[in-house]
Amino acid sequence: MDLATLWFGLIVFFWSSYFVLEGFDFGVGVLARVLGRTESERGTLLSTIGPFWDGNEVWLVVAGGATFAAFPGWYASLTSAYYLPLVVILVALILRGVALEFRGKHDDRTWRRRCDLGIAVGSALPPLAWGIALAGAAHGLPLDARGVLVGGLGELLRPYAVLGGLALLAMCLLHGAVFLRLRTTGALRDRAGRAVVATAMPAIVLGGGFLAWTGVREGPAEWLVLIAGAGLLAGVLVRRDGWAFLATTVAVGLTVVAVFASAFPALMPSTLGHDLTIMNAASPAYGMRILTWAGALFVPAVLAYQGWSYWVFRKRVVG
Repeated sequence: MDLATLWFGLIVFFWSSYFVLEGFDFGVGVLARVLGRTESERGTLLSTIGPFWDGNEVWLVVAGGATFAAFPGWYASLTSAYYLPLVVILVALILRGVALEFRGKHDDRTWRRRCDLGIAVGSALPPLAWGIALAGAAHGLPLDARGVLVGGLGELLRPYAVLGGLALLAMCLLHGAVFLRLRTTGALRDRAGRAVVATAMPAIVLGGGFLAWTGVREGPAEWLVLIAGAGLLAGVLVRRDGWAFLATTVAVGLTVVAVFASAFPALMPSTLGHDLTIMNAASPAYGMRILTWAGALFVPAVLAYQGWSYWVFRKRVVG
């Protein structure tokens, strides 16, 4: 296997890890405002992601940095084409992070309600915008020979891309509801169970529709689509919390993998015939070798740290 193909696979792993881990964070951030009837209950629901959410965002840094280092042409075209959605994502993540950090710093009901609203909005916008960006980029954009987008905002909001954004948001809500059912007790767990039922239909309809559309496109994504769809259904139907969370994890992760795989070996197909591929967008071989050594040193450290943190904070949160 050449280094360009290896790093494409690793970058897909990094992006799927980000959406799996941040996916339930996003879902909890939206659902906490709905399921928590008091400030104390909302605080308890948000405490389920307290030890994890900022560590989960490390995968965004890893994925973005690896994309820039391994495929600078891909990174440049993606960030220039989706400049506005990326700004929305960054502002939303800043709003969410500030609200999570400062919610408990001021003992005022109005302040906490505003923070809860900021957390909800900051958790809903990123999966929607990321889904639109990644699905649209994999589906194809009018890129010229320089990798520059020809056209306006309408080119970014094609039906497949919009469905991808809505599907990822719906799946994150289901993923978050299953996580809350896994991590809470008593009345909050009962409400989380009802949230699983409430979020199931949008996730199945939007996620299933997006997976079906992805599966009929050219590319080696058919089996990934089938397994992701099975995971989506299992997450709804399985009653054991741990297995249900594993199922939604598989569904979210393989949906992201299927999007990337559907365009392989292209990174960003061009409707004008100027595709960015893993070969013409890759860094020189020397840079790839340095990146590989760096990845061999640091990626296992990130995995070990995150595994340790999830093990330490594995118990249910009691309100």
